[in-house]
Amino acid sequence: MSGPQAGGVFTALRTQLQEAATEFAGGPDALEGILLGMVDDVDRAVREPLEIFPVCHHSPASALAMARRLREKQPKVVYLELCEDMAPLLTELRNCRLPVAVQAFAGDIDGFPQEWAPLSVVAPITEASAEYQAIAYALDTPGVELVLVDRSSDHVFQWDNSPRAEGTSTEAEEEPKSEEAALHGEAVGVEIGDLRPRFAELEEHLLRHGKVRHWSEWWHQYVEVPLGDSDHDTYRQVMFLIGSLFRRLAPGDGDRVRVDEDRERYMWTRMREHMAATGTDPEECLYVCGAFHAASRVEEFGVAGRSDSFTISPRTATTWQYGLIPSSHAAIEAQFGLAPGSVSIAATQWQKSLKRTRVQPYRLEGQAGARSRAKKALPAAAPAVPAPAADRLSGFLQQPPVLDGLDEAELLGWSVDIVRAARRNGYLASTADAIAVFETSILLAGMRDRARPTPYDFQDAAVTCIEKDRVPGRRDVRRLVEIMMGGDRIGQVGYEALPPLARDVYDRLEPLGLKLQQRGVQRALLDMAGRPGLEACSDVLWMLRRLMPAAAARPIMGERRLGERSIQESWDLALGTHQRALIELGYEGVSIEQVLEQRLRREAYGSRATTAGVLAAVEDSLLYLRSGRLADELGTHALKVLSAERTVDGAPEVLRRARTLLAYYRTSRPELPGWIQSFVKTGYAHYCTLLPTAFRDEDATVGQVAAMLGFLFSMESLALSLGCDRTQLELAVAQSHPEDPSKKALLWAAQVQLGTLTRAELRARSDALLDNPLVVPSYPRYLNGFVHALEPVPGLADVVVEAVSNAFGRLPDTVLLPWLPLLITTLRKGAADLAPLLIREAGRIFPGRLPALDTWVPPWRQPQLEDPFAASRTRRTATAAPAPHGAVLLAAHPAACDAVAGLLGCKDGWQQDGTSALPAGGAGAAPLAAHPATCDAVAGLLRCDEGWATADHAGAPGAALTARHPAAAEALEVLLAGA
Repeated sequence: MSGPQAGGVFTALRTQLQEAATEFAGGPDALEGILLGMVDDVDRAVREPLEIFPVCHHSPASALAMARRLREKQPKVVYLELCEDMAPLLTELRNCRLPVAVQAFAGDIDGFPQEWAPLSVVAPITEASAEYQAIAYALDTPGVELVLVDRSSDHVFQWDNSPRAEGTSTEAEEEPKSEEAALHGEAVGVEIGDLRPRFAELEEHLLRHGKVRHWSEWWHQYVEVPLGDSDHDTYRQVMFLIGSLFRRLAPGDGDRVRVDEDRERYMWTRMREHMAATGTDPEECLYVCGAFHAASRVEEFGVAGRSDSFTISPRTATTWQYGLIPSSHAAIEAQFGLAPGSVSIAATQWQKSLKRTRVQPYRLEGQAGARSRAKKALPAAAPAVPAPAADRLSGFLQQPPVLDGLDEAELLGWSVDIVRAARRNGYLASTADAIAVFETSILLAGMRDRARPTPYDFQDAAVTCIEKDRVPGRRDVRRLVEIMMGGDRIGQVGYEALPPLARDVYDRLEPLGLKLQQRGVQRALLDMAGRPGLEACSDVLWMLRRLMPAAAARPIMGERRLGERSIQESWDLALGTHQRALIELGYEGVSIEQVLEQRLRREAYGSRATTAGVLAAVEDSLLYLRSGRLADELGTHALKVLSAERTVDGAPEVLRRARTLLAYYRTSRPELPGWIQSFVKTGYAHYCTLLPTAFRDEDATVGQVAAMLGFLFSMESLALSLGCDRTQLELAVAQSHPEDPSKKALLWAAQVQLGTLTRAELRARSDALLDNPLVVPSYPRYLNGFVHALEPVPGLADVVVEAVSNAFGRLPDTVLLPWLPLLITTLRKGAADLAPLLIREAGRIFPGRLPALDTWVPPWRQPQLEDPFAASRTRRTATAAPAPHGAVLLAAHPAACDAVAGLLGCKDGWQQDGTSALPAGGAGAAPLAAHPATCDAVAGLLRCDEGWATADHAGAPGAALTARHPAAAEALEVLLAGA
């Protein structure tokens, strides 16, 4: 709208403000400059040929004024303060249910610090907002062009050194965000109409004198309600004045002021470029922007502003992707620092204003969630010529506040509804509470100089009268009022507006027969045995489980492990609730398989990748993608990562995953892949090299060292078959000299496994620890090492049980009782996963019944025989006439003896010697003579160097050998006779 070029329109207002400044300040000073400067800003904006329409973010008054003005003027071009690169997405709004947010997303960034990744910018849109009215009008009206003129998403991060600061909340309470409030994630919010004082003292002054609790309530009371029924000129001039006030009283934050001014230069430059390229008349255009930017003082302001003083910087090489994500009232409030419930109250106020004023709003054709189908607006044949602007500010500022009469029916309905809602949520509310809420609301409004209680007055009254001292359920009364006033409306992106990946997921899960786009949790039952086609759905769900938040797809029954497949599964699915996460997956690829493969590669090849992480990626590639090609590629990369590691922090995880992969390949393939053979061989040499250092390193825990030994001992046979040398392990253990008690115990266990330390010596060392009073306080740490030793040497479980039992049996109560909590906490903290093996061994050794414990003798206290063949030797010496060795056994089994004699070429028969049947002749002399080489070899092994016996020994062949090695003969006798 244009007016006279002179400043005479606001002459009277200037005079009044100048007199007021002189009276209150005692003479001309800065106050006069601020007041007169505000009038100059309003005058400048009003006289601009290109009509500027100032708005406030999610303001029903702004939306109502916008709908009126669009029907009156019917502009041909609408310039909108919104990121210019988001324009192609706006047509998809008709496929969504508001509120939703337009999002620009960049996962791989180029030109920004890597710690900022991923970058995300959102612009939420609600039905009760002026920007939606402008978008709906421009998209559904033939011949109208919508042009977005604000900085691009790339420039949002270029111009701001602290990009996360825009989305911080200054008014919301510092509490964990709810599920609805976190719909925008960590995205930076772009507002249309950021209108709030940046001067903390000014906001505090307004809240104190307005008798309100927060800014949203002040705006509702002193701006929304007065401007709701005002004419177009009054609305514009008041919004210009408020924007100028907040701009001139803003603190001197240089970075933020620079960004604000650059945005204004950017927008005016884009508008002039468009008008010059299309030849559009400024009188046929409408510029929709925030009131803060409408009262701009930059040189580029206006159609006639400077065009050569500002250069738009090029965008970075970052690739941006765009889409729509669901939003909610709570998410908007949390991101932009609004009071909880303010957006819901604004939506309710918008519906009431439409009914009161009978203004027909604009809605996109086919808009989901619209209550009624709006008629499409047609361009006016000849818009009315606007009249010259008049001074409406003077009258608006001088008129007394309009006191709306008390609507008793509305307030009474609110009171009844809140009591009903409170009783459903566990409050002991009654009709008396409804009356108290009604009366208290009127009382609070009167105390705050209001004739009509606002929703905020009613909310305070309800909390005071109903909630009292406790909240019986999970919702307090304040939240119940917000729900009653309209609730937290949550938007939804329609199927047609989803990225290809999200649509593909919904299509592949269609056999489940569920409405997965709805919010809430739904139970899916998969019987793959009866319906094999559901296996594909199971694969999709497990990949979603891997890629999305845990609550989006949660398995109730069934699991997926290498080499195993479930025949039945049960899932709790909430894909509609987590639609934003699913949409953001679509920014990374066109299918979930592609996204999963890309993520596995990033995890494996990242700068912070560890060997355990790469092996986890290998396992996931086999588990979810069944891709042997990718598994071999990542496994080969794991060799490089392992060789480059100089610490043992990931040894336990490496051991666990290496064992899992080995077991899988051994059961599913005829031979092991080459990469895992090389991994075992490399890991054996790598951990042998690091073992002495790890034993001495204070930062290396006993669990990590035990995992190293577990890798070396459990995979030793495979490593040796691949060419490794066991001497390397023996040298590494010999060079290890730990000082920590737990590592000492672990080293002893390793020496037992290698054979350099006997079990008897280990028991003796354990007993010596208990005999030394200086060592007893640290004995739990030795036990911790023994328990961890069960990982590499599980055969020592009985020794560990013996060590624990000896401690409890030998230590006095004065030492044991103070020492017992330390033992329990040490074992629980350091060896909780190995405790079941220890308990199982104790259950095998100790008696199963309590009465048997009194007479039970521990195995380690039973007398041990020094010579295992002593019993046999005792029985043999007690016999009066010993028979030839083996004679009884040979006589009892003649057929076996005949068969062996036949194999050895002995053809002599049996002979009788008393009552026993003995082999004829030399009883084995013939085979010895027939095969002298064999006899010489056996004699060499037994170190028998006497040579062959003479004829004197013919009757007792082998007597010399038996006499030379009696222990061997006795052992053979025991084995053959079963002694």
